Amino acid sequence: MALIVLAADKGAPGVTTAATALGAIWPRPVLLAECDPSGGDLAYRLPAEDGGVLNPARGLLSLGAVARHGLHAEQIYEHTQKLVGGLDVLTGLTHGEQAGGLTWLWGPLGRSLAALPRADVLADCGRLGGHAEMGDFVAEATQVVLFTRPSLDHVAHLRERLALLDGRPVVVVIADPRSYRASIEEVRRIVAPWDVAFVAGLAYDPKGAELLRGQWGGRLDRSLLIRTARELAGRLAALLSPREPAGRPDHSGAGRGGAGR
Repeated sequence: MALIVLAADKGAPGVTTAATALGAIWPRPVLLAECDPSGGDLAYRLPAEDGGVLNPARGLLSLGAVARHGLHAEQIYEHTQKLVGGLDVLTGLTHGEQAGGLTWLWGPLGRSLAALPRADVLADCGRLGGHAEMGDFVAEATQVVLFTRPSLDHVAHLRERLALLDGRPVVVVIADPRSYRASIEEVRRIVAPWDVAFVAGLAYDPKGAELLRGQWGGRLDRSLLIRTARELAGRLAALLSPREPAGRPDHSGAGRGGAGR
């Protein structure tokens, strides 16, 4: 359906938390894919659907091992797992050294994820710029979403990244709720010279992020993180398919007063 690359240009503004929150409430079928060559931590951060731990060996690493002779979209789900709440996830590499033997994978992986017929893909790509081969992956994206903090250094790096990207990326500001609107407006003003699709916000909400690690349900749904993620997900889904009505396969347990599927 659509491949949405979620990334940053500097530091760790919270891309993985944002990707997980968006996946939990995405308004269409979705797969969360950890595609950061530097390594990911979903396998250690979030519980599996049965309450146990995810298998770090099943995911991008196992997919890469069988895909040297060709990678097709239908292979992807053979290597996915389910998080608590029922969200499908393709776990990433566990450390950056594993990326050395998989430099060939990123282009074919991007093409396969973009061709996935049954779901959108939210690809957590971490920090752009450290791995040149990721350019082949990003080139397959339907939409690129860049996350930033409103600090001067983060926004300066964001501007440099915008100058390098093709297309019309979305910019998302991870903002303190106490200065939420002001932070978004300031970043919107700074990036005005670039052709971005829109500038939006996501609340910096450590308590909400902590709830993502456990049982998804009513408390998580009321968090600032999820409330702002809903607004962002709606705008992104409308941008991807403005004429296609969205369903509501909510994975967060929202509206059900309890855990997800």
